[in-house]
Amino acid sequence: MDPTHGRQRRRRRGPIAALALTAAALLSGAGLASAGPGTPAAHAATGAAADCGQPDEPDFGPNVHIFDPSMSSETIQAQLDKDFEAQKDTQTAQFSSGRVAHLFKPGDYSVHDNVGYYTSVAGLGQNPDDVNINGDVTVDAFNDSDEGSALQNFWRSAENLAVKPSTGTERWAVSQAAPFRRMDVQGDLALYPASYGYASGGYLADTKVSGKAASISQQQWYTRDSALGSWDGGVWNMVFSGTSGAPANSFPDPPETTLDNTPVSRDVPYLYVDDSGKYQVFRPELRTNASGPSWANGPTPGDSLPIDQFRVVKPGDTAADINSSLAAGCNLFFTPGVYHLDQTLNVTNPDTVVLGVGYPTLIPDNGVDAMHVADADGVRVKGLLFDAGTTNSKSLLTVGEEGKHTDHAADPVSLQDVFFRVGGDIAGKATNSLVVNSDDTIVDHAWAWRADHGNDGTVGWTTNTADTGVVVNGDDVTATGLFVEHYQKFQVLWNGQRGKTIFFQNEMPYDVPDQGSWNSSPDTAGYAAYKVGDDVTSHEAWGLGSYCFFDTNPDVSSYHAFEVPQNDGVKLHSLLTVSLNHRGTITHVVNDAGDVTPDGTTPVNVPNYP
Repeated sequence: MDPTHGRQRRRRRGPIAALALTAAALLSGAGLASAGPGTPAAHAATGAAADCGQPDEPDFGPNVHIFDPSMSSETIQAQLDKDFEAQKDTQTAQFSSGRVAHLFKPGDYSVHDNVGYYTSVAGLGQNPDDVNINGDVTVDAFNDSDEGSALQNFWRSAENLAVKPSTGTERWAVSQAAPFRRMDVQGDLALYPASYGYASGGYLADTKVSGKAASISQQQWYTRDSALGSWDGGVWNMVFSGTSGAPANSFPDPPETTLDNTPVSRDVPYLYVDDSGKYQVFRPELRTNASGPSWANGPTPGDSLPIDQFRVVKPGDTAADINSSLAAGCNLFFTPGVYHLDQTLNVTNPDTVVLGVGYPTLIPDNGVDAMHVADADGVRVKGLLFDAGTTNSKSLLTVGEEGKHTDHAADPVSLQDVFFRVGGDIAGKATNSLVVNSDDTIVDHAWAWRADHGNDGTVGWTTNTADTGVVVNGDDVTATGLFVEHYQKFQVLWNGQRGKTIFFQNEMPYDVPDQGSWNSSPDTAGYAAYKVGDDVTSHEAWGLGSYCFFDTNPDVSSYHAFEVPQNDGVKLHSLLTVSLNHRGTITHVVNDAGDVTPDGTTPVNVPNYP
């Protein structure tokens, strides 16, 4: 989207003129081998780790390209260019089946990796500086059809690399679902297109930037547990937690919200090659009140699992295939591909790792849910795209059991870089995308998207139906980097106690046909984007933005964007609403506070509530 709103350029029936902006499983194993202090106990039934039949260097399938520093730069560059040409085009690749991962073994490389759709770029060192790119890892407004904007630069990632940019500036001009994690940028970082066009990002974590990080035409951005030389820019909602070099807290002028630390966080699990050449998956430790990258003062604390305790899942594997391996105690490593599921994947054992690279996409068929995670300690789900099937699912991912409040504070479930899509590629349907019932769960970077554009016949008010993006019933749940858009009722419904959200980005549905189709009660127009349940007595959130673009019927309005119970324990900070191109209105920001959204794509700000 752009500050005028931006997704208008993505709508299939043509662009709306922009306003000016100043901006130059499954049954999975508890069978986990000890690899250091704090490693979870071995399989409860057998006392031994599962052997999942993987060699030290397994076959990751045709969509994973592994590069070695002994390979010539010309050979590596040829593969990178081939993949980019297949994945770059916004019109043809955005809703394609192509999936790819570029994995670099430890060493030095002189290459330029342009990153297209559904592409993951990652280093295979245990720390970012083990892999050095003397060149670039770039996302920009690549295509003529982009018209200089990065509004549709979704579904791509960079992780666990050191980059010394060829021009001194690394460019990562992205919108949603495009994480930039565990990166060491030895220079400046530009989070906007070279054209200074609009972008609707984004997410950065556990990263060091020696120079200046500049957002410029980015509408919103969240930076967690990082170290920046400096920061420049801010359109509507720039949020920082645990980040040195971040600007001072100054919302709304400029619109920057800064927390000294992140209350609870955990770096992502990741694949690496150890000193003997064997593949392992590293599991970082939990952090509380964190500040700065987890690897800033030495290796990230945590432990490792050998790859032989994982089933390497490849295209063609069925849900039954996967369940068979995981019933034996295996974890999951999903390789790039599209996976149709005729059974729900049930992750039941503590400390299971479900890790994906290259945007593996799980599509539930015949109305099943895609994945359920049991109310268990320490399950980690990272790097998956859940894509709703054409028969309605009750949920795409459910964590825990509603009403069961078990203390998982010492070893919570973590959901990281988990993305949800309803429509766009296919005419998907799902009542809810993500339901979190387990206490203490960490939701770290999620985009739940009911599509506003896509392939013909996949988008419409009665076509890609979905009530709610994220439902939180668990207590003490923390969300860091929450993006939820276009659902047909509440975008987020938070019923658990003592929840925390740091950064929220939302757009209400574009395609509401009339007011009568979209009232949360006879007396309340529309649905709040973020509703805290009426019985909640403790909740706190920072950096919350909600935008409307009622393009189908601009007479539609929502009474407020944020709805919370009125008590001293519920506190919201740095709130804003915007009517994009003044297509419809939001009457208040939170409850009855805040003015109606004005003409001119101008935000209405509420620094604190109450």
